[in-house]
Amino acid sequence: MGRHRAFELATRVGSVELRNPVMAASGTAGHGAELAAYLDLARLGAVVTKSVSVDPWPGNAAPRVHEATGGMLNAVGLQGPGVAAWLAEELPPLLATGATVVASIWGRSVEDYRRAADLLAGAPAAVVAVEVNLSCPNVEDQSAMFAHCATSTEAAMAATVGCGRPRWAKLSPNAGDLVPIVDAAVRGGAEAVTLVNTVMGMAIDPVTRTYRLGSGGGGLSGPAIHPVAVRAVHDVAAMRPHVAIVGAGGVTDAVTAAELVVAGASAVQVGTATFADPRASGRVAAELVDWCRRHGIRDLGELIGAIHGHRPT
Repeated sequence: MGRHRAFELATRVGSVELRNPVMAASGTAGHGAELAAYLDLARLGAVVTKSVSVDPWPGNAAPRVHEATGGMLNAVGLQGPGVAAWLAEELPPLLATGATVVASIWGRSVEDYRRAADLLAGAPAAVVAVEVNLSCPNVEDQSAMFAHCATSTEAAMAATVGCGRPRWAKLSPNAGDLVPIVDAAVRGGAEAVTLVNTVMGMAIDPVTRTYRLGSGGGGLSGPAIHPVAVRAVHDVAAMRPHVAIVGAGGVTDAVTAAELVVAGASAVQVGTATFADPRASGRVAAELVDWCRRHGIRDLGELIGAIHGHRPT
């Protein structure tokens, strides 16, 4: 029984209590239930679902992924069935696993975010929060990314209040200064920020003189961006110590997870590692418990923001 309690290693992200600080990241495990064949999803902190928009969306042309040094490039383009279909068809199998669920939504306009969030108002209680993916082109602002503009970030977050759940703003590391974007997200109602989404990247085949991804550019993820994520979490935690942070970017083991926590994250997400090992999120969760035990850590609060000498709340 003692070991079971230790495995829980409970944490809190804003008002959301999680049994474990390790989550499966959005977009890296389909709609979530696919991972149930490899690990007990009920023992993760949460499963963050693939981002869905209010309407079905076809995504980008193939090829959509390309291996890069220390990670991968992807340009899937947020393909999805739309929120209504997701609620009816994709969410029930995930809930049947006993998983705690964080729903992820995206949009191409403020109204898209509003409609998507409103559809989530009646979702089951196991959907404990909504992660608002702001790394999307804003067609109302010449396709500039929402997360690159404080005004757009605040407007999109404010529009999602209808979901009736705590909201987390997933932000882009490509913004020059994250702090004003974080402030805007909080003004819009975000209880927490997820740092970070992918770093913009590109690959070109010099022989054929063509792009290696169907859409040209894409997002770089994996170990290559881990130091970027650590810096983003660190700097936001230092400047805004009372904003809850979820760390994401290159988490592959207990050490990389703990590094983000010490930088200021209350929880972490495992994403790209899942492509190589579908058990990755469960493995990291178990390894983190063992790591804490070996280092005499009895409460995750001893680690959160420890580099700053405080724990964000």
